[in-house]
Amino acid sequence: MADPESNPTTVEETDPDVEEVDEEEEEDDVPPNQTALGLTSQLMQNPQVLAALQSRMDGIVGTPSGYIQSLPKSVKRRIKALKKLQFDSSKIEGDFYKEVHELECKYATKYIPLFEKRSKVVTGGVEPTDDDCDWPSDEEKEDEKDEVKNKAKIGDAEKADSEDKEKKEDNEGADVKGIPSFWLTVFKNVDMLSEMIQDHDEPILNHLQDVKVKFLSGEEMGFTLEFQFESNKFFNNTLLTKTYTMRSEPDEADPFSFEGPEIIKCKGCEIDWVKGQNVTVKTVKKKQKHKGRGTTRTITKTVQNDSFFNFFSPPQVPEDESEMDEDLEALLAADFEIGHFIRERIVPRAVLYFTGEALENDDDFDEEEEEGEEEGEYDEDADPDYNPQDAA
Repeated sequence: MADPESNPTTVEETDPDVEEVDEEEEEDDVPPNQTALGLTSQLMQNPQVLAALQSRMDGIVGTPSGYIQSLPKSVKRRIKALKKLQFDSSKIEGDFYKEVHELECKYATKYIPLFEKRSKVVTGGVEPTDDDCDWPSDEEKEDEKDEVKNKAKIGDAEKADSEDKEKKEDNEGADVKGIPSFWLTVFKNVDMLSEMIQDHDEPILNHLQDVKVKFLSGEEMGFTLEFQFESNKFFNNTLLTKTYTMRSEPDEADPFSFEGPEIIKCKGCEIDWVKGQNVTVKTVKKKQKHKGRGTTRTITKTVQNDSFFNFFSPPQVPEDESEMDEDLEALLAADFEIGHFIRERIVPRAVLYFTGEALENDDDFDEEEEEGEEEGEYDEDADPDYNPQDAA
């Protein structure tokens, strides 16, 4: 039989008087790294320290790391070769977008008959046939269900009254021509356009009959927006135009900023306003006081007035881009965005913006973007500490 004193392990497992103690509890000395962490935590809670760090980081953001500058000349020479290849790639990309534009011009002609028929229906020039109107509607389905239920409950006399009521409903609006205020409703349903429309613009936009897009092919790439009006008491024009010129090749001054076709300038048209009907200007009266005599006089000035029709008098793009200030750049950017949106979304899907269905789809897309942001998607380009090797 083995001696229990010769086996200390057995004593520790069987002796109830032996207390197991964690090694961490026995260590009285705090490791240096824990001390440093505690000190760092205290410093980060100091607002003055945080402000100093933020100021320091603001100075670092956007500054080169010095890595490229430290490379040997032979490596820098190879980087130049890569940049030249990148430039050649951009030129190929420009050719690609030119061909896409030509294809867009080709298919635009196929839409013309459809858009012309749309215009005739909107203006009342054509009454659509039953076959033209054969399209499912959720509202009509609900009405049919209610009608079946009601007919099952009522008697013969009541059925006759119900049929007379249906005939009256069918005849309602028989004197209404086309779809009233179609384009005005479309514009007012779109936020970026509704902000431009003033109360005094609405009676004029009620005369708008159609909006078209004509693509410019050849050397000058771009498109023209055509706004067709019926005769009205406000101006003598029946057609207002806005032409946008696009660039689909790299800019020689900054070739690596090329990301596809972009609008570079636009040109409006002159509106032949009837006297006293120009809503883009207003008359204001100002009183001026003479410094010496103290007498006052009233002068009348004509100043620009907020109006949708200022859209046809855009600011000119200066030939020298260095002359463009921030305000002018913002105005042009907003104008280009509106023109692109009318061309890309409103003209092809006008009826969906009239009913609001296109807006619901746009809202769903925006919500998905917001949800993605809330989930905290990681942007490696915005992370100054991102290391591709660590990510791998």
